[in-house]
Amino acid sequence: MDSYQTVNDILVNLFHEIWKLEEKALITEEYCDISVNDMHVIEAVGLEGDKNMSQIAKKLDITVGSLTTSMNGLVKKGYVTRERSEEDRRVVTIRLTDKGCRAYRHHELFHEKMANAALSSLSEEEIPTVTKTLSSLANFFRGYDVTHTGA
Repeated sequence: MDSYQTVNDILVNLFHEIWKLEEKALITEEYCDISVNDMHVIEAVGLEGDKNMSQIAKKLDITVGSLTTSMNGLVKKGYVTRERSEEDRRVVTIRLTDKGCRAYRHHELFHEKMANAALSSLSEEEIPTVTKTLSSLANFFRGYDVTHTGA
């Protein structure tokens, strides 16, 4: 197998394996009432303070309407709260509850283990090369135009 085929095979299988493993790792008995997508909404809300729906939707690259559907479920299940601003009643801020913070940390731990596994077999000299390669791949995905695939 040449380098192209090897890299292609690794990437295709890796994305599939991460997708499956993330679901198994994140949706445990404690968090069986939410989906992986809900967990990503919780991650986008974050621990650092209040955010509005537009900020969260932008971070997730979805519409506010799509986010509203997920957010309604997360509020009902006790992972997030909504609060209207006293100064401007049109402004609604979203905050994680204690339960939401625990879910956030659970998700964060999965990502930490994944990153540590990737780094654990590398020497200090190899880390910049791997980082550069992964950054290049991330830039490809961020800039990929699905409307002009060249097919």
